[in-house]
Amino acid sequence: QVQLQESGPGLVKPSQTLSLTCIVSGGSITTNYYYWSWIRQPPGKGLEWMGAIASSGTTLYSPSLNSRTSISRDTSKNQFTLQLTSVTPEDTALYYCARAQGGLNDYDYWGQGTQVTVSS
Repeated sequence: QVQLQESGPGLVKPSQTLSLTCIVSGGSITTNYYYWSWIRQPPGKGLEWMGAIASSGTTLYSPSLNSRTSISRDTSKNQFTLQLTSVTPEDTALYYCARAQGGLNDYDYWGQGTQVTVSS
């Protein structure tokens, strides 16, 4: 059973960089062929795919967030990290990490989500 757990600060100030880590257990993030993804849900809105890192290490980003988003991984710790720069209150959301197999949107495992609020 694969489990994902998000960790990071619940409150970030505007213009700062948000950093979240997803700790994975029950399966290796280097096992083919999966996409380890970050998805968020702003209050009252739908899910927004932010980006992913493939089991190969290749990264893919949403065009709307590409300039502010970076996803990396630490294979020794079996975890991957999201960094979102220059945050604004519009980045306030529930942030999820998830695993997708096959297609980018074919999720089979999700973390429970972590609330991030951007406020001064």
